[in-house]
Amino acid sequence: MMRSALAATALVLTVAAPAFAKDVVDVADLVAKEGPAVVNISTTTLVKRGEGGLPFGDPAMQEFFRRFFPGMPGGPGAQGPLQEVPTRAEGSGFIVSPDGYILTNAHVVKGADEVVVKLTDKRTFTAKVVGADARTDVAVIKITAKDLPVVKLGDPTKLRVGEAVAAIGSPFGFENSVTAGIVSAKGRSLPSETYVPFIQTDVPINPGNSGGPLFNMKGEVVGINSQIYSRNGGYMGVSFAIPIDVAMEVAKQLESGGKIARGWLGVVIQEVTADLADSFGLDRPRGALVSQVQDDSPASKAGLQPADVILAFDGKAVENSSDLPRMVGMAKPGSRIPLDIWRKGKQQQVTVVLGALPSEAEQASAGGKSFSRGGLALSELTPEQRRALDVEQGVLVEEATGDAARAGIRTGDVILAVNNVKIGSVEAFRKAIAAVPAGKSVALLVRRGNGSLYVPLKISGG
Repeated sequence: MMRSALAATALVLTVAAPAFAKDVVDVADLVAKEGPAVVNISTTTLVKRGEGGLPFGDPAMQEFFRRFFPGMPGGPGAQGPLQEVPTRAEGSGFIVSPDGYILTNAHVVKGADEVVVKLTDKRTFTAKVVGADARTDVAVIKITAKDLPVVKLGDPTKLRVGEAVAAIGSPFGFENSVTAGIVSAKGRSLPSETYVPFIQTDVPINPGNSGGPLFNMKGEVVGINSQIYSRNGGYMGVSFAIPIDVAMEVAKQLESGGKIARGWLGVVIQEVTADLADSFGLDRPRGALVSQVQDDSPASKAGLQPADVILAFDGKAVENSSDLPRMVGMAKPGSRIPLDIWRKGKQQQVTVVLGALPSEAEQASAGGKSFSRGGLALSELTPEQRRALDVEQGVLVEEATGDAARAGIRTGDVILAVNNVKIGSVEAFRKAIAAVPAGKSVALLVRRGNGSLYVPLKISGG
């Protein structure tokens, strides 16, 4: 009986194996065929440094040191000329057209004065940045060449959790390195990214891999390797890739006009917990709870109110609050969109005409500031600012009004944590504040000068 059972199992395996393997390529074959379309990207950025060796090209950085470290060697107000010192970095990319269009990450080319692309045949080209979108971390660059090898594009919606995938890139500058793993999860939402449903993998990704392709085992690109979760700066088993369909949609807009047109609703939302669902009479936790409606926004014109729960956007279910920003952002400004909402124990439908979300460049050129709930205009800390403060993360207060001003928050303060949860980005702060009920307070850990203190911030209604 034992021998018979083993024989039957062997027979099943023999029959099933070819069916599984017919669409799967060997990783070595994949690299040989698709590897030539993967490129190494090196960038040079000229940074102004004073005699003390600190960079002061950034106006926010100048204001920061003027406020807290007046007269320090090499700082603003100190004697001595500024010098431009080149700093270099590396990343990866892949060719999507024979005439030289290349996809990579926006953070790979951000602020670069020179971008150089190196092919596997050792040819090098100076590239032009066609456009970059910080919100999705996608950039398009162009080299002048013909008949280049290109990658094949796949469909990330068909990826299955557990499916084998491989990455090619330049980790730590080691060009055309290949790593492999599996898809760990799909549709991941990260605190600092609201427009990308990330593909999570366990493919070893390290600094320099950014912008490189993630392949399925058919040899098709299904994503752009973008970032890792790490406590030490290196790979720790969790990597994230931008789905290629999202990246290509962004790339098309960058190629055609150099900027991205996104829909805008004008609400502050939070997750619907089990307790909140029960209190609102929902059958289960789902949707996006509206905690604030911005004045003169598409949402206010459509009649949306605080305490509404958005259950569906244009007929597509909103299961988690993180789904809504992606849906709105991918819709075209001016679109008439039906929203299914839950209000006072009943499901209703309203129609909203989406506005246009200003790009970061437009906001900067207009000199306007985007204020969070609580009355804070914030910006990300630069690497130089983090080093000067000796902090790993935090956000810089550009201006304090309303609740924040009443609480004593000052311009130049650095917010390190909200209710003892570390804050690494402006978006993470907005998300934390959005979850605070009106009339309640949160404890902000604030770095001011050389010391730190807790400041209670009470969120008013409205």
